[in-house]
Amino acid sequence: MSASDPVSPTWILAGPTACGKTAAALALAREVDLEIISVDSALIYRGMDIGTAKPTADELAQVPHHLIDILDPTESYSAARFVQDTHRLIAEIRARGRTPLLVGGTMLYIKALLEGLDELPPADPVIRAVLDAEMAERGSAALHADLAQVDPVTAARLAPGDTQRIQRALEVWRSTGRPLSAFHTRSSDQAPVHDAILVSLEPIDRAWLHQRIALRFEQMMAASFIDEVKRLRQRPDLHAGLPAIRCVGYRQVWEALDAGRDLDQPAVLREVVGQGIAATRQLAKRQITWLRSMPLRHVVPCDAGNPLPAIRQHLSTHR
Repeated sequence: MSASDPVSPTWILAGPTACGKTAAALALAREVDLEIISVDSALIYRGMDIGTAKPTADELAQVPHHLIDILDPTESYSAARFVQDTHRLIAEIRARGRTPLLVGGTMLYIKALLEGLDELPPADPVIRAVLDAEMAERGSAALHADLAQVDPVTAARLAPGDTQRIQRALEVWRSTGRPLSAFHTRSSDQAPVHDAILVSLEPIDRAWLHQRIALRFEQMMAASFIDEVKRLRQRPDLHAGLPAIRCVGYRQVWEALDAGRDLDQPAVLREVVGQGIAATRQLAKRQITWLRSMPLRHVVPCDAGNPLPAIRQHLSTHR
């Protein structure tokens, strides 16, 4: 393969968590002069390395990476900002004569890039205060059920415990009368990327992915993930309500520490690890659901041997 065309295509390698995207992207980078743009809403945060399975320093040195370690955990990032940043990066990478390769599993970002994204309404402090009170009184499961009545598309991709995003979706509905999912399917001022080639790594056997998720979580624990969360908790400006701390894995450990649970006790640690694995499996399920809604993707099985030849074939054939 070659990336010598005057205008190279935009390549996207997507898939659920733990499916092998990073390894495949690095292998591809050894064959093609490319730069990687991360499509991951967790990798953007500095100081959150173990629980996000962030590429190692050696992996980052093998090929230029973008949109990794760009924010402090106190900050937030949006799909609209991702689209803006990615359009700029694609142009810069092409200007260097290289191919942009987007790699990740934050499907809303991919959908926004390919289909466009409306400007969302600003936060409404009055509605937000009402929702805060409702959340405290009724709980996230009840509000998730409310959301399912008015915006089933958004509700289907959110976990019942994702309080922040549930409240935001209900806030949009109550302030505009339109579901959040309607904003996610309309055109925005930033033109969608029309030359993209989307390759999706998806498991034939879901059990294979579940085993990979469990193994990754065990590796995180062996790499002192709990110590990483403890270091974050020492910062007075971080709390459990921030998007960064609500990332899968971080949330489960953070909540256990907030509750005063002794993670040095094997039984307690097993329970928290089990919760983290279960949450990660739910995330993977939602990612696969998102991918299946993208009819133009080219599916490559990630559990049927080396996926690189099939990835290479799709990218070469559809250039």
